Amino acid sequence: MTLRGNHRQAIFRDEADRALLEAIVADAARELGARIHAYCWMTNHIHALVQVSEVPLGKLILRVASRYARRFQQSLATTGHLFERRHHAVLVDADSYLLTLVKYIHLNPVRAGLVRDARDYPWSSHNDYLGDRNTSWVCTSVALRLFSEDVRQARTRYAAWMGEVDGTRWGEGSLVPHPDHPQVLGNDGFLARLGLSTSGDRKSGSFAHLLVECARKFEVPADQIVSVSRSRALSDARAWLYREALARGVATVSSIARQCSRTESAIRGHLHRCADRRGK
Repeated sequence: MTLRGNHRQAIFRDEADRALLEAIVADAARELGARIHAYCWMTNHIHALVQVSEVPLGKLILRVASRYARRFQQSLATTGHLFERRHHAVLVDADSYLLTLVKYIHLNPVRAGLVRDARDYPWSSHNDYLGDRNTSWVCTSVALRLFSEDVRQARTRYAAWMGEVDGTRWGEGSLVPHPDHPQVLGNDGFLARLGLSTSGDRKSGSFAHLLVECARKFEVPADQIVSVSRSRALSDARAWLYREALARGVATVSSIARQCSRTESAIRGHLHRCADRRGK
């Protein structure tokens, strides 16, 4: 995910501000059960590779942004929005793109001309991957295991791989989102696992586009909406998806049940319960 300063304004004044953000991110990740696999704090925006659990990514971002903005503005006695209202979040096929995104995030300061070597930029998780630092809330083990099960060897291979500097920017090379779903970084097989489809399937594609719209509206990952999770945080998003799919004629109750891994009675029951809540 990427979060930018409003009107591209700087969101940090000094090292203390960046340290404050790190403390807030650490607390929010622990409270909401999220994993931070990589991060980089730039001057007017931040990047983070986040793995969420039951709690939607939007809630994590809102908590971090609101807490940091409140503390930042208190010291300046100012008001207004510090961050842009909308963050940029992309659903990623970690099996295929985890290392690519770790490298992309860690090379941001190099591409921006701030440093020549990512090791020299203190406000990213790159040095945690090298073993030069041990930030408790950064999870390096998942990505490092893709290099080797032996930690020392994994770090050596990671350093060599990072030395092959890649200037690829978002939307170029291997960092091009799926043409049918710009909020997804993955191939057709990944879309199928999410219950999404390509433009080749017109009917399910209509439902797929509605699912993406729902994910954006409620700031919930699309794969969680159609997952078997019983999290109450997903209830409103699912109710909206079911209602809109039926109202727009893009799906029947049976097709919704099939694409959302549920029974028809479960779909009808969910709609009835939500209708009762709205009535009350």
